[in-house]
Amino acid sequence: MLLRKYEMPWRRAYEAYAALGWFIALVAFAAFAFRNQLPWLIACPLIAVCLTIAVVRAGQGLRILIVRASLSGRAMQIVTTRALGKLCRRPEQVFLGFGFEWLPLHSQRLYELAKVNFRDYAVSPTLLRCLGYGVAPQPDSEIGLPYIHGVEPREQPLYRPLHNFEGGTLLVGTTQSGKGVALANLITQAVRRGDVVIIVDPKNSHRLKRAAIRACEDYREHDTFLEFHPAFPEKGVRLDFTFNWQKPTEIASRIQSIMPPDTAGAFSAFGWDAVNVVVQGLVELEERPNLMKLTKYIEGGIEPVLEASLRRFYDALHGPGWRDQSDMKKLLSDAQRGNLKRPSEAASIELLALVAFYEHHVPQNQRNRVIDSQVRTFRHNREHYQKITANLLPILSMLTSGDLGLSLSPDPFDADDTRAIMNFEKIERGGHVLYLCLDSLPDPSVASAIGALSLADLAARAGMRYNLGGYRRISLFVDEVSNVINQPLIEILNKGAEGGIFTTCAMQTLADLAKRLGSENGARMALGNLNNLIALRSKDRPTQDFIVETFGKTAIHTLRVGLNNAADAHFGDFTSAYSSQLTETTEELIPADILGKLPNLQYFASVSGGRIIKGRFPILDPDHDRASSVTA
Repeated sequence: MLLRKYEMPWRRAYEAYAALGWFIALVAFAAFAFRNQLPWLIACPLIAVCLTIAVVRAGQGLRILIVRASLSGRAMQIVTTRALGKLCRRPEQVFLGFGFEWLPLHSQRLYELAKVNFRDYAVSPTLLRCLGYGVAPQPDSEIGLPYIHGVEPREQPLYRPLHNFEGGTLLVGTTQSGKGVALANLITQAVRRGDVVIIVDPKNSHRLKRAAIRACEDYREHDTFLEFHPAFPEKGVRLDFTFNWQKPTEIASRIQSIMPPDTAGAFSAFGWDAVNVVVQGLVELEERPNLMKLTKYIEGGIEPVLEASLRRFYDALHGPGWRDQSDMKKLLSDAQRGNLKRPSEAASIELLALVAFYEHHVPQNQRNRVIDSQVRTFRHNREHYQKITANLLPILSMLTSGDLGLSLSPDPFDADDTRAIMNFEKIERGGHVLYLCLDSLPDPSVASAIGALSLADLAARAGMRYNLGGYRRISLFVDEVSNVINQPLIEILNKGAEGGIFTTCAMQTLADLAKRLGSENGARMALGNLNNLIALRSKDRPTQDFIVETFGKTAIHTLRVGLNNAADAHFGDFTSAYSSQLTETTEELIPADILGKLPNLQYFASVSGGRIIKGRFPILDPDHDRASSVTA
């Protein structure tokens, strides 16, 4: 039974020789019958038998030739935005290029190809075109081996249901393997579906941005596309990553997520507390927190916030005449004479009196917890405070320096700045497409901080959507995810599907992610939240192992043939034995080394809970049709 299932197409098409022989026999029987050398009563059945067997054998030989002809692979294909739209007529389906479902049969063919030189068995693709396959072979100048896609001559457009991508998608591939082209295809489809699209691009890919712009021009209104670029702030919008929150503590958690990790966690925890004290104070004063205010009061001191908070507190507690109380006047006099300890040079004489009055003359049951925390920070040793916030201040300084500070801490009352002020709630409600460039090549530290903060804000927005319901679908695309991944992004991957966020992350190697997260186990934990995997060419062995682990194993058959001849001294004593043995072993469904030989834009993918497909993405050229019309 196993022998019948075994197939070896990488050989000569011997069936074609047999078909030719049977056809010659057919002609011979017909000739004998016409010459009356053979009765027609006998010739007709013989002709029918020869014809039947010749057709069967010809079909078998043609099948071998077709499979061999497909070894030339497929050339890259260029499509326009509108052509891609025609391929994606059903918005509930995601178009994944052209290809076929990968079956154990294809694995068997691939393993057999490893034993031979595929060029010895190549057949001109003209045969496929004559049979209606419409094949353009892969040129020798292109990267990768063509036969990987050629193990199956028939390919078709690949579609998977959109809801299968709720659990997140990982796009992995080495440099110039086609990640940008794949993202451009997926982004264009998301724009066409009407999703809110957020693109986080560390390196400012002009192709990716142009694809998003053209998709908005074709399928959306003119003001849908938004851009943010740290190096060219005047061209884009202003973003307020501290605008949306339900509890003031969310802002502190957002800032904490972009701080560098420390082993014991003490610096991170104190940084969170320092931010939270300022945020709570600003909220108490009915001021909206932003990054520049946080930097000002953490670096320069909490004194202005504390003084305004105490004045407001005394007005509410004692009325407008609280300054005329004898205890307050005495404390003011002591402060002027220097009898009150000054924690910092920024503390004014009146503030010293206000704090002393709060500490000694306000009953515990009347005190305000927000002011308590501000007083605690005010009394903290200033030198020690600066040391313990050493991890926090550089991050805040990065995000508030120069024009970037005005872009990330927008002032709505600045009449001279006409740039739009956006936040993720406005982007969602307006159905916008945000292209967030991080400009990581010249300034990787600031780029990483901006990307991490944006993802932290989006995670907070996802929590609000989860709590409130009634949301619009968001498609999040993160290129070079190892540059920006943090705990909020992991939370988005883990729980974002519940909040209607469909995430696609692109990376090059597992090692990049492991370096960012501290260990390979941490990287694997993060990637475990992504249900779908699209693997383009990958040269890194640990990354290849991770990919083939996801694809699983299959049974591979090996045919062993034996021929034994023996003779002894007696004349005529001769023996001969022929044997064939078919063995079965369990091997990787796709060999790891094959991943390093994939042509550009070609991929293996595990989607929809384990369905394995082999595909290729077409090159999306947004201006191809316009260039053609201009040339014409």
